[in-house]
Amino acid sequence: MLAYKLLTLLPMFALLIFAAAQDLRTRRIRNWLTLCLVVTGVAHSLMSARGFAPSVTFGDSILGTLAGFGLPLILCVIEVFLAAAVVGMIIVLVQCAAKGRLKVLFGNTFVLVMNVLHIGELGLRQVSETGKACRSIDRPLPYAVPVLLAVLLMVAVN
Repeated sequence: MLAYKLLTLLPMFALLIFAAAQDLRTRRIRNWLTLCLVVTGVAHSLMSARGFAPSVTFGDSILGTLAGFGLPLILCVIEVFLAAAVVGMIIVLVQCAAKGRLKVLFGNTFVLVMNVLHIGELGLRQVSETGKACRSIDRPLPYAVPVLLAVLLMVAVN
């Protein structure tokens, strides 16, 4: 029975070994290979539901595929969000330095940090109004600019 179960998993192991070798050599896994692994995994679960091989259910197979796709996507979104925040901070620092407004920026930053630290005493509305009143530059930074630069940075690094 163990030999039969391993035999039914042999195509998956062959594809995984090929994917690992390709990843080690070129640092990328082709889309067709990923799709083949997903299709064979779902097909294997469908066959096991018919009694061919004791294994996972169709629902488990789909859930595993979604988790394997969703977790890296969420991590990538968080990574881009953090990189965009850093890039945006650098852009604002450069803009304020060019206009000679670094002192105003640091003063406003201090006020905002103190408001957030004492949000319980001040209330959310007061902190929000203070945040809107503390402007260090004439025009606010559009969010798409740091996101674009962060994505380009991530692509260049990876």
